[in-house]
Amino acid sequence: MSSPSYDADVLIVGAGPAGVSAAVMAASLKLRTVVIEAGLTGGKLHVVGALDNMPGNWSAGPALAQALAQDLRRLQESGWCTLIQARAVAVDGHDDRAELTLDSGQVLTGQAIVVATGVAALTPADVDWVTAPNDLAAPPLWRAAPDSLTGRTYVLGADRPLGTWLRAHPKTSHMLHVLCPPADEYKAAEVAGDDRVRMVPVSHVTITRPAYGDGWTVDAKDQDGERKVYAVTTVLNNLGNKPAALEGLAQGEDGYCPADRQHPRIRIAGDLRSARYQRIATAQGSGAEAVLAYYYDTALRPGGGEAP
Repeated sequence: MSSPSYDADVLIVGAGPAGVSAAVMAASLKLRTVVIEAGLTGGKLHVVGALDNMPGNWSAGPALAQALAQDLRRLQESGWCTLIQARAVAVDGHDDRAELTLDSGQVLTGQAIVVATGVAALTPADVDWVTAPNDLAAPPLWRAAPDSLTGRTYVLGADRPLGTWLRAHPKTSHMLHVLCPPADEYKAAEVAGDDRVRMVPVSHVTITRPAYGDGWTVDAKDQDGERKVYAVTTVLNNLGNKPAALEGLAQGEDGYCPADRQHPRIRIAGDLRSARYQRIATAQGSGAEAVLAYYYDTALRPGGGEAP
């Protein structure tokens, strides 16, 4: 029986830090790749105002995103990588191949797939500790310019962009009142001691429009059940993320996609793995590792041959 024909050795979904690292590793191993990306190369790096845990002297996300785009162009020029601007919707693993379905209905095949689709932002409707009207205008914290904040600013959630925002705007003295549920307490520890943050531990908040005037009314119940009501000028969204999982991936109870629960031909990289591993450096390492894991898994090679 002849070996199956593949569109690529490795299909890579997502051109963020994990996806580009996977493509770089694959090219170094002389593996043909197809990278599928619906948006910009670099993903959310374009809106990360400050980096403090990245080697290489990177200080802001957009510069790193530009470097990743240059890496991808170099790989395309070398002939080892093809970039397809499209949205992937489903994956499927088989004994002899992995299949990736695009929103156009096209199906691509590869010996393996690396899924690095990352995460999407949560909204108040996605969490059970916030009750808010549908027309709540709560822009994401990472988009907020310090000079646009006036009056009392309340932040929904203590997710890590809080620390990124504070580092990106070291000169602002505007106070952020952060509504922090129990699940965010371990994240809030990263900004402990910053006098521009006031943590408000809560078990539930209800946001309504005031009877008179502008802004919002925040009715906050603390973790002992006591209530306090605040008049708020601005509400910002910092609720965190939800995994952008494709159909066909095995998901845990939290919606994330543990690598050890996937089909052997489907590898998970980047933020999609776990809420606790959402760091750029770990995303890059996991992308490279996912390709290496396939490369050395001789059982996945046609005929079971050794890696070249």
